[in-house]
Amino acid sequence: MKTRLLLSLLTATGWLLTPNTGRAQSPGRITILVDAFGPSPGLQQDWGFAALIEYQGKRILFDTGNNSETFAANAQALGVDLTRLDAVVISHRHGDHTDGLRHLLGVNPRVKIYAPRDEYFGGPTPAGFFRRPEPALPARMRYFNGQVPAQVPHGSPWRAANLTLVDSAAAVLPGFRVVRNLAPAGQPFDETPELSLAIETPRGQVLVVGCSHPGIERILASVSARQRPVQLLVGGLHLVQTPPAELERLAGALREQWGVVNVAPGHCTGEAAFAVLQRRFAAQYRYAGVGTTLALP
Repeated sequence: MKTRLLLSLLTATGWLLTPNTGRAQSPGRITILVDAFGPSPGLQQDWGFAALIEYQGKRILFDTGNNSETFAANAQALGVDLTRLDAVVISHRHGDHTDGLRHLLGVNPRVKIYAPRDEYFGGPTPAGFFRRPEPALPARMRYFNGQVPAQVPHGSPWRAANLTLVDSAAAVLPGFRVVRNLAPAGQPFDETPELSLAIETPRGQVLVVGCSHPGIERILASVSARQRPVQLLVGGLHLVQTPPAELERLAGALREQWGVVNVAPGHCTGEAAFAVLQRRFAAQYRYAGVGTTLALP
């Protein structure tokens, strides 16, 4: 009786957290398909990240992991039908978030995929790349005979994919939007644009991130987190090499300055950051290992 009462209370408050066994229906959930930690039997651990968001009758895949075969096996083990997706969001070009596209496009070749505008996805060569012409050279030695087009598209492994390249922000579906961010010039990964997914719920936003290379505080600012609170932050925060003092500062800032209510960190957040965030967020820390389902507020 006490157990049934506790389960009813957790479900009513919207924060029931269980390994993904049985896959009972819920108002909204995020299922972790790929990560490098988690005890769920029958699933493979791998570096990288992939998650399935199910909310308001919509199914959005966020990232596809580091290994196409592992991604496919975990999706099958969890009963995830990859032919039934409303959209896919790829956070950034790194292989530990994109390799599963090989399997996905084999089973669902026309699914709409949102990715950052980036040469890896077929975006143009940066405008400044040809900025040092040498007119004294004969035309046969000059790029495009000295007449460089305004845009020079890059080749891409995903040329046949149904890609929508995002410059700043885009609505994916009603209540779902992606924002594009870039690290400040001179910082690591300042050439790697990254998308994050913001989901509107009655209690505030749910924010799903891939690696947070631009910095999680920059991403929070881009979704106006101070004005529209983030009830749940899920994904990689790229703190694996961050010094202890900065981890403490950031954990405090997420709660006190940015108003993040619950965190479910994974992937490149780092074990030291897991420990700090768990201590600072206490009951509002959500475990998010591979195979875990997180209920949405």
